[in-house]
Amino acid sequence: MSAARTARTGAAPRVGLLSLQGDFERHRASLLALGAGAVRVSLPAHLEGLDALIVPGGESSTMLRLLAATGLRPGIERFVREKPVLGTCAGLILLARSADRLPAPTLGAIDVTVERNAWGRQVHSFHAPVRVAPLGRDFDGVFIRAPRITRVGRAVEVVATLAGEPVGVRQGRVAALTFHPELTADTRLHAWFLKDVAGLAVRGNRE
Repeated sequence: MSAARTARTGAAPRVGLLSLQGDFERHRASLLALGAGAVRVSLPAHLEGLDALIVPGGESSTMLRLLAATGLRPGIERFVREKPVLGTCAGLILLARSADRLPAPTLGAIDVTVERNAWGRQVHSFHAPVRVAPLGRDFDGVFIRAPRITRVGRAVEVVATLAGEPVGVRQGRVAALTFHPELTADTRLHAWFLKDVAGLAVRGNRE
């Protein structure tokens, strides 16, 4: 069912969660809180009938290897060209035009260049208020071995900043964040992606 048809019929949108590695279950909780259906994606057949997809955080090299090992890569490449996608942390790396030190090419869905683990190692994890323009207010950003966006293409909109540096971007129906909104109880960024980026009908967000 297309996103437009989902909105017309009132049926809950079906949002896929790439479930090869990483904390996809926390994204699932946010989707369910907003009334969306959350579908785990670990095989190519699981992409059928989805309205949107979330690529979670994790370890980007491992995720790229698992995309190849499971045969998911061709289907994911088609999906990110055609339908709405949100990437968080390692998900941003996979969606970027390019990134450093990877065992396979990225998916190239959004025209940014990314430096992996540029905010430091696991022990340097932190959270800080992030300015998110579409929300009009700050969001508590959780940064864990976070990538850094080092180049933003002309067609890319910067939607979130930390001390003036881009930490959230959007290009058409693809959005990506260097931090982890799923690790808070605040569902505003998931609601923004589902409603404004993907055009899906979901209920109100929870802060």
